[in-house]
Amino acid sequence: MDARFLRLYAETRGFQLGRPVRPKPTADGKFVLFLRAKARVPKLSLFEFDTATGKSRELLTPEQLLKGAEEHLSPEEKARRERQRVSVGGFTDFQLSAEGNHILVALSSKLYLVGRITGKIEELPAGEGVIVDPKFSPQRAGVAYVRNHDLYMMDEGLTSETRLTTGGTEKKTHGLAEFVAQEEMGRFTGYWWSPDGTSIVYEEADAEGVEVWQVADPIHPDQPGQPFFYPRPGKANVKIRLGIVAAMDRERIIKPQGGQTLWIEWDDKKYPYLADVRWPKDGPLTLTVQNRMQSELVLLKVDPATGKTTPLLTERDAAWVNLRHDCPRWLKDGSFLWVSEDKAGPRLERRDKGGGLQSVLVPAEAGFLELLDFDPAAGRIAYRASTDPTESQLYIVPLEGGKATQVTKKAGVHTAVFAKGHEVYVETFTSTAAMPKTTFHTADGVLVGELPSVAEEPPFALNTETLKVGDDPGFYAYVVRPHDFDKTKRYPVIVHVYGGPTHLQVQDAMAGRLIDQWLADQGFIVAAVDNRGTPGRGRDWEKALSTHFGSVPLEDQIAGLKALGKRFPEMDLERVGIYGWSFGGYLSALAVLKAPEVYKAAVAGAPVVDWLDYDTHYTERYLGLPDTEAAAYKEASLLTYAADLKRPLLLVHGTADDNVYFRHTLKLTNALFRAGKDFDLLPLAGMTHMTPDPVVMERLYERIAGHFHKVLGKPEARKAP
Repeated sequence: MDARFLRLYAETRGFQLGRPVRPKPTADGKFVLFLRAKARVPKLSLFEFDTATGKSRELLTPEQLLKGAEEHLSPEEKARRERQRVSVGGFTDFQLSAEGNHILVALSSKLYLVGRITGKIEELPAGEGVIVDPKFSPQRAGVAYVRNHDLYMMDEGLTSETRLTTGGTEKKTHGLAEFVAQEEMGRFTGYWWSPDGTSIVYEEADAEGVEVWQVADPIHPDQPGQPFFYPRPGKANVKIRLGIVAAMDRERIIKPQGGQTLWIEWDDKKYPYLADVRWPKDGPLTLTVQNRMQSELVLLKVDPATGKTTPLLTERDAAWVNLRHDCPRWLKDGSFLWVSEDKAGPRLERRDKGGGLQSVLVPAEAGFLELLDFDPAAGRIAYRASTDPTESQLYIVPLEGGKATQVTKKAGVHTAVFAKGHEVYVETFTSTAAMPKTTFHTADGVLVGELPSVAEEPPFALNTETLKVGDDPGFYAYVVRPHDFDKTKRYPVIVHVYGGPTHLQVQDAMAGRLIDQWLADQGFIVAAVDNRGTPGRGRDWEKALSTHFGSVPLEDQIAGLKALGKRFPEMDLERVGIYGWSFGGYLSALAVLKAPEVYKAAVAGAPVVDWLDYDTHYTERYLGLPDTEAAAYKEASLLTYAADLKRPLLLVHGTADDNVYFRHTLKLTNALFRAGKDFDLLPLAGMTHMTPDPVVMERLYERIAGHFHKVLGKPEARKAP
């Protein structure tokens, strides 16, 4: 087995190190700022791309700020990076001022202001403690941030610090997004500036009554466990309320005021989840809230003078309502853009100021995915869409409706970030033929230049195809064959699975199939299938797994696998293995427990074993409350089937995982052991839900390949028909 590729893959973080990330154009579109690492050094520095000359320069490195010291991450910052799936060091984000001339970065619990043009670096005089989520005010009249669980601000001179909230503790935080907001809602901030910069609306998150779980890594018994407030299904959640506090004088004297908080009023008992907050220049302060079952979502308009709220619209679905962060977007006439879902999927709408439907700008049948930009002056909307869930394209449609124009043409996955001035955008594109490339364009799609990459490229192309198989409506799937594929042979099959909601495994992107190609080159055919429950194929498809984690995804995986085998006789369906991570780890273990006649071996990475031990917001969305949906939880639990194990199962789990706790795998190994079943366990010492360590990555996939070689064997000559 040649593992040199694995070492290269691990050291380059899947050949992603060295590629531009987090691009942010200046408002005038003349420059693009971005982060980039060296090809084999997982530490991000800040760069600037000049759109006129096509040249880039390094603006700031971590070494300039640390001056020889090691980067220090507080437990809070480690947890925040884990929620964002960030495994590199250096600058993981940066803030650009409104005029584009100043940059705000935090590193090792210190705050720095950097002059983009002058290069001047100032350490801001913040007090002792962990600094989280720094932001410029809209006019750069000050800087706000969270320190020691309270909200602080510095005035325009950035010479003194004022505390805007008091009483913040680990249990009751001010200005921070709670765990489920970060992990499950895609919301990583807990405060928002008013458009004039005079006030801040902030979240108070009270964890009183929420279970405290300790992540105590057994390889470090000398170190105390790190406590986390972890809400489990049917149990207490963090209680949220929102308050408005003055950040400066109403006469615009740049002097932080703080003082009394005006609490915003809504029915938080019926709608306890705070999904989104927006306070735009051309629209009202709005909140998006959910009921606990997530079957209702309400958009509320807030009166900042009184804290009273008025409902603008309500979305309902008997299964669940998906969350979004691209709307509302307000027009000057009081109307706004909104995304609703019908049976065919999400659609882009224009609503009147009272929330009533005016028009449908992009129908669900067009495969609408995401609103990217709205230019009110040009009357133009940019968005992503695709009727094929394996890819996405960029489109423009007039605000008044009409025919959409497709801006991108190449098959693959296109994403974009627009400048605040709307005239330019930065596009990132990838396909199965190419790793991500980031380019700069005018608003109508004309290429201006490419942000430079210093990444190493994979040493091989993919031998893969993407297709749709099975009876109508069919399953999207991909197949990866060995580079030395011999059509006269039958190959053992490895299924690479995720299969859970919100994620598509079958995407036309090279990065997601590189390890699969290496596995295929060891003498396998690797395949993937997107089952019901995955997004992009309409409401009924996506929500078919509601209360059916333990049946629908696996039934579809089996059906898709059989359809692939029927299409490609080189796939030996008598020798099939399956592997995945997280939900994919869960589904891999479920496959050998419930369908040993189909799957002869499995590797389950960080599997959720008992859904009663996962978090509220994710689990209750799909399975309901344990008291009323006990059957759904029983069907979904791997413990239900532990006594049925008949096939080789390798369980892999990081001992310091604070998302899917190591407890899950321990509960399954205990059940298997007590049932007298053979299994293999590979604990990854000190690893969390991510495994970025190069040695761990290399050894892990060697172990996975070895597990499947032992059970499934090698390619064999086809028998004569």
